[in-house]
Amino acid sequence: MTSTISKEVFGQLPDGQTADLYTLTNSKGMTVNITNYGGIITKLTAADKKGEWADVVLGFDSLPPYLKGHPFFGALVGRYGNRIAKGKFKLNGKEYKLAINNGPNALHGGLKGFDKQLWKTTEIKKDSTVGLQLEYTSKDMEEGYPGNLTVKIIYTLANDNSLTIDYTATTDKETVINLTNHSYFNLSGLKRDILGHEVTILSDSIVPVDTTLIPTGKLRAVEGTPFDFRKSAIVGTGIDKTDDEQIKSGGGYDHCWVLKREDKGLMQFAKVKDPESGRVMEVSTTEPAVQFYTGNFLDGSLSGKGATFSKRFGLCLETEHYPDSPNQPQFPSTVLKPGKTYHTTTMYKFSAE
Repeated sequence: MTSTISKEVFGQLPDGQTADLYTLTNSKGMTVNITNYGGIITKLTAADKKGEWADVVLGFDSLPPYLKGHPFFGALVGRYGNRIAKGKFKLNGKEYKLAINNGPNALHGGLKGFDKQLWKTTEIKKDSTVGLQLEYTSKDMEEGYPGNLTVKIIYTLANDNSLTIDYTATTDKETVINLTNHSYFNLSGLKRDILGHEVTILSDSIVPVDTTLIPTGKLRAVEGTPFDFRKSAIVGTGIDKTDDEQIKSGGGYDHCWVLKREDKGLMQFAKVKDPESGRVMEVSTTEPAVQFYTGNFLDGSLSGKGATFSKRFGLCLETEHYPDSPNQPQFPSTVLKPGKTYHTTTMYKFSAE
């Protein structure tokens, strides 16, 4: 079996443009479906310990539910993933104002972020991989962000059952950027919630937040807290320990873990396993942090692929820089200057035990 990529019409957007759906298949039979509307991963299959394939990401089979609104299922997030306090930041002494779309804050790029744009696509076919390149130019002051930002994302499916996302961007004016993918994973094959999943995250500290989920500006050690995933831990064990003020603030896990890095290369930092199916996902990144989110705000009002997306039915590992970095100079910088290239890589690799 050879790797293939195919394309079909996914649906029509309100402005009359057509959204397409691409199916990437590797030599083992793993498939990933991506639409050029929002760069959304609509489907991703992984085999269990018996060799049976199942879809392991939350999403929909058709375009209309994505257009109606959803909590960023599978989406490319930009220009700035995660939250920016009070929807404003200063750059070179000038204040920029963003849409307030999450309590008192700005979240995931605004009202029409990268997840709601139609991206230009190029199919990529190589000997052992198949890929899809997505390109978009975000105009100066789109959603309040300065600079014409040219973005290129490449999804690559390899025969070792890994999906790699390469993010590249350049700007003609100083700006801030924090790109990520917001896939919700459920390694049971969408059969039950993720509370029984076992998770490992190589991190000694989290970025604690206030009640509006904005960082306090300090780091907090995970040792002795429900946030310690340095050794494999079951998600459900500490998720409801509301005597911990951070669990209370996030309604469970909705926090940024600072990764233990020795260099800026691609590093495996997380492992997720569903003991019942045996499915395993290993995640690697070049980013300094990851937002681990456990679907606390899913409420059962959305469903797709034969499943109801109730509370904690999926988990996200959004590789990123820290939330609210433009307002917190002590955090690693998210500023991109003209002449410089933003480039990050994240890889999700699937297997079974």
